[in-house]
Amino acid sequence: MTGRLRLIAAAGLAAALILAVALASWGLGARGIAADFGARLLPPSPAHPFGTDHMGRDLLARSLHGLALSLRVGLAAAGLSALIAVAVTGLAGLGRRADAVAGFVTDVMLALPHLLLLLLLSFMLGGGTAAVILAIAVSHWPRLARILRGELRQVMAMPYVETSRALGRPRRFVLVHHVLPHLAPQLLVGVLLMFPHAILHEAGLTFLGFGLDPSRPATGVMLAEAMRHLGAGRWWLAVFPGAMLLALVLAFDLLGGSLRRLLSPAEVRL
Repeated sequence: MTGRLRLIAAAGLAAALILAVALASWGLGARGIAADFGARLLPPSPAHPFGTDHMGRDLLARSLHGLALSLRVGLAAAGLSALIAVAVTGLAGLGRRADAVAGFVTDVMLALPHLLLLLLLSFMLGGGTAAVILAIAVSHWPRLARILRGELRQVMAMPYVETSRALGRPRRFVLVHHVLPHLAPQLLVGVLLMFPHAILHEAGLTFLGFGLDPSRPATGVMLAEAMRHLGAGRWWLAVFPGAMLLALVLAFDLLGGSLRRLLSPAEVRL
């Protein structure tokens, strides 16, 4: 199998895993959400492969609900963050002074402590799903914006862009019709690679009590609840949800990395 085929197979496998998580949560209905106090804290068994929690809810079903919720939060946060990065990149393309302002703002955001910024933003916005999405989006755009600004400078120096400007095309026309289409592949890969960070930070904020509502079937909520039971030997409450979260994060990382290499033919052995 050639390098390109291996990358396509890896990307397909990762995409299938992500899609399976979303569809499984949709098909589970109320399973994993409704309490069953007659089945409290059962260890893993054929009836409950991941065991049950302190309210008798099936941990496998609840973990799938939590991952689906993380997917929705990650999609909204990554999409909003990408819009901010594109706006900053568009500003940088308007001229030298605008590029200096965009670079300064990006550098300032990169210099701020990441986790502290997330906590402060989530706390200021009052917590909850919307606050987590906004906090992640506002804190994650600078790295993508720096990559896009680097690509912007390369594209603006290309002959066809210089020819377009020499023919009298305004800078905004050049940005919309020449530059942004060239940046689309980098933007797509950047959004996919932002997903793992968004999902992990959503779980981390929720675990620390600054994220999603405790009544939601979120992975961070499950891990926080598991801390009260680990001393009694209920290891499955933390191991399985944490392992599934890690698998989802690695799937997004594999998908984004494979697409990045597929879009860079020099890295692929044909």
